[in-house]
Amino acid sequence: MATFLNSPDWDEHEWIELVHDRKSGLTAIIALHSTHCGPGAGGTRFWHYPDPADAMTDALRLSRGMSYKNAMAGLPMGGGKAVVLLDSDGTKTEAMLDAFGDAIEALGGAYVTAEDVGASEADMVAISKRTSHVCGLPVEQGMAGGDPGPFTAYGIYLGIKAAVEHKLGKANMAGVHVALQGCGSVGSGVARLLAAEGARLTMADIDEARAARLAADVGGKAVAAGEIMSTPCDVFSPNALGAILDTNGVAALDCAIVAGGANNQIARPENGVELFRRDILYAPDYVINAGGIINVSLEYLARRDGQPCTAETVNRRIGQIPDRLREIWRESAASGQGAEVVAGETARKLIGR
Repeated sequence: MATFLNSPDWDEHEWIELVHDRKSGLTAIIALHSTHCGPGAGGTRFWHYPDPADAMTDALRLSRGMSYKNAMAGLPMGGGKAVVLLDSDGTKTEAMLDAFGDAIEALGGAYVTAEDVGASEADMVAISKRTSHVCGLPVEQGMAGGDPGPFTAYGIYLGIKAAVEHKLGKANMAGVHVALQGCGSVGSGVARLLAAEGARLTMADIDEARAARLAADVGGKAVAAGEIMSTPCDVFSPNALGAILDTNGVAALDCAIVAGGANNQIARPENGVELFRRDILYAPDYVINAGGIINVSLEYLARRDGQPCTAETVNRRIGQIPDRLREIWRESAASGQGAEVVAGETARKLIGR
């Protein structure tokens, strides 16, 4: 226990719920980092972890990231995250979703879930049969809610544009070379938005066929997953899993900007220091990728309060992401500290830490 509490990922979490339902086979972790600003909100990740200790690390780091993300986005929500541990074959059953919904309901509204890696809108619908503390549900056309991926992608696109203007002095993306890591819902959305503005795109995914299809669709180039981080480019945009900016990852970069949607991109604080030392502009992940949580949180709050919330309302809130990033970069330049340090200090003040 002492070793666990001394872990940098512990960070004084308020609540960690370990869930095991023998009948359905569900094993899950629900982590609440902070409820200072409101109920802990954050998606559920369905994933196979060969080492269960990695599931706990993921839950803790992702939960803390949601505290920061929601606070920096000005949402009346705290930070929480859940992981559901799947077998190696990725089996996910209706009974498991029922049991997970019951576990969320038992927390009495302290945690509000949504989609994350391995989850779908259909999963949220299934969970909502057992609890009302869920968002990202299908809604009528023109309303907020549903798949958060396109909203996340839109915020990242706006953030990349702001970074390019700040660092490279370019007012648009025409001819700017962006290397995208990850071609899933978010990465593909970012690629399409950038391609429409004339950006030059190189992309990679662990599913090489998916990367090739996206490259063909947007007129880009697909490379092997192991090559993307060292691709010479203007912007490296990580949109897959986190902790890729470790010592080796930072050393491999050949870019002026890192701006993408993956959570917890910087493995450890010293890696962020090295990014700053190398004069690589960094867009803190929990600021630039807030579009999805803005969407589903506003949906949840509107549904809870019986009020309308349109996609236009959500997009206006997402449109504030570039201004937050510019403020962070200005403070970074003035203080001589990296953008991730400045953003972290601001977020901790907002959640009373």
